[in-house]
Amino acid sequence: MEKFTTLTSTIVPIPTRNIDTDQIIPARFLKATTRKGFGDNLFRDWRYDENNIPKPDFILNRPEIQGEILVAGKNFGCGSSREHAAWAIHDYGFRVVVSSFFADIFKNNALNNGLLPVQVTDAFLQKIFETHEKTPSMELLVDLPNQLIGIQGTSMQEKFDINAYKKHCLINGFDDIDFLLSQQDKIEAYEKNYINN
Repeated sequence: MEKFTTLTSTIVPIPTRNIDTDQIIPARFLKATTRKGFGDNLFRDWRYDENNIPKPDFILNRPEIQGEILVAGKNFGCGSSREHAAWAIHDYGFRVVVSSFFADIFKNNALNNGLLPVQVTDAFLQKIFETHEKTPSMELLVDLPNQLIGIQGTSMQEKFDINAYKKHCLINGFDDIDFLLSQQDKIEAYEKNYINN
């Protein structure tokens, strides 16, 4: 996986609450077995009409709104446990999703696929939306080593929590197998010591 330390980016705001995994990637697009290509159908039913024509008012279809950080309303990723939701968001080009609450399974799927879910307070989430409405070019700074998220050009920032193991893996670009391989010397030393004793 790609290493993640800090990211400064403009944002793509979707303030809708309770966005479920079927809205993120509809079930009819779950036939592929690789992670590539799912970004094409991210929020498919919100992005396109019944004739597959892009809806010009949807945020992902507005060329002036770009960024590697998706900011969503509370309770993001609820619904089914499909890992494809995290695949689609990451494949589209997002590195971070910000919300004031994530469904646990989505959160774990995101972390396992190099996508950082940053949970903030309701008040801070609202500040992000309000700041973007006034200044669409605003940027967020996400600092994983220090577990900080801040609105650039302001004093507004918050700490966020993350599992220490997942933090280590993201910073080093490890998936679970990569992590085990990084511990090979320690594992072999333990085995040698265990056998000798």
